[in-house]
Amino acid sequence: MSEWDSGDNGGVDYGHVEAGQEHESLDQLHQVHAAENDYDSNFGVYEQDHASAESTSFDQGHHVEYSNPSGEHYEESDFTSYDHNEAETDHVFAAEGSESSHASEYDQLDALQARFDSAFASGTELHTDGGSAALGVASN
Repeated sequence: MSEWDSGDNGGVDYGHVEAGQEHESLDQLHQVHAAENDYDSNFGVYEQDHASAESTSFDQGHHVEYSNPSGEHYEESDFTSYDHNEAETDHVFAAEGSESSHASEYDQLDALQARFDSAFASGTELHTDGGSAALGVASN
């Protein structure tokens, strides 16, 4: 360690002295928005027809027989015949369906905020009348 006496500070010369302050800030905002919509419909209609027919037959008869020259003879017959056929008609109707929808949304917000404050002072050389002494860097 060296001794140093400045006396009345006459003859002291600082070679390089610097002091200052720094202020910095960072603001960043990031936003994301996404949306999705889906719609689906599925419908079906089914039909079935069935037809029928009808048939009717009707027969009627009458028979008469007569014999004479004295041996009298008489004969008579009646007949009826009836036929009936029938069919039907059916109709079937069916409907089915489905419907769906979907909606989704996505939002994201990122924010970054930072503040940087610093102060510094630096002295690198000290000159006096008696010589010079080197000082290291000092920061605050």
